[in-house]
Amino acid sequence: MSKHVFETLLLEVDEEGLAVITINRPQKLNALNSQVLSELEDVVHEINDREDIFAAILTGSGEKAFVAGADIAELQDLNAPRGTVAAERGQEVFALIENSTKPFIAAVNGYALGGGCELAMSAHIRIAGEKAVFGLPELSLGLIPGYGGTQRLSRLVGKGRALEFILTGAQIKAEQALAIGLVNKVVAVGEEVKASKEMLKVITTKAPLAVKNAIKAIQASELDKESGYRAEAELFGNLCATEDFTEGTTAFLEKRKPNFTGR
Repeated sequence: MSKHVFETLLLEVDEEGLAVITINRPQKLNALNSQVLSELEDVVHEINDREDIFAAILTGSGEKAFVAGADIAELQDLNAPRGTVAAERGQEVFALIENSTKPFIAAVNGYALGGGCELAMSAHIRIAGEKAVFGLPELSLGLIPGYGGTQRLSRLVGKGRALEFILTGAQIKAEQALAIGLVNKVVAVGEEVKASKEMLKVITTKAPLAVKNAIKAIQASELDKESGYRAEAELFGNLCATEDFTEGTTAFLEKRKPNFTGR
C-alpha cells in the first residue's frame, strides 16, 4: 500500500518487489508539470524508503507517449529567476532517480521528448519499444534542455552527438537510439514493461548491497557535474527572459511556426 495519494501517477508493486510508476496524464500525452514533478519526488522517496521494493520501472500511460515533454502552458509563465528555479527543481527530482541506489529502468513506450527524454536519461537503464521516439526540441521554444539533458546526453552518447541532437532538435527512432547508446535495448511494442521486469529479475539475483554499491561507484565516476548543472539552470533561466522564448512558446500554443529574431 502506497504511503501517498497520487493524481498524476500510478504506483504498482508486485510480490517480487518490482515497482511500476506510470505517468498518468494521457490526455496531455503525460506532459510534465509541477504536480507531476512533486509526485515523482514523493514516489521516489517512497521507493527508496520501502524495504519491500527492490527496483522501479518508469513508464507512461496510453500507447502514444512515455512523456511527450513539459507542459508548455506552464513554462510560458517563466521569467529569468523563475526559469532558473524551475530548471533546478527538475534537476533535483531527476537527480533523485539517478542517485537512487535501487535500480530504475525507463520503459519508453512512445514519444520521449524534451523533459520526457530527460526523465528517461535519469533512469539507470532505458528499454524502448520499437515505435519509441526520442528528441530534445527545446531550441524550437527558444530554450535549452533544463532538467539535466545537456549533461546526461553528453555522457551517454558523447559530446559531438549530443551537440548534433540538441542543436538540430532532431527526433530519432528507437533503433537509432540503440545504435548511439541512448537506450540499452529495443523490444516489441507493448513489451517494454515486461522486458524491464525480466531484466530486473536478473538483477534481483545479485547481492543487494553489491547492486547498491555498484550504482554508487558508477555514479562517482562522473566528475564536476554540479558546475555543469548549475550553468545549465542559469542559462535556462536567462533564456526565459528573451523574446525568442516568448515567441517560441506562443507559436507552439497557437500551432504555428515561430518567427525568431535572436533577441
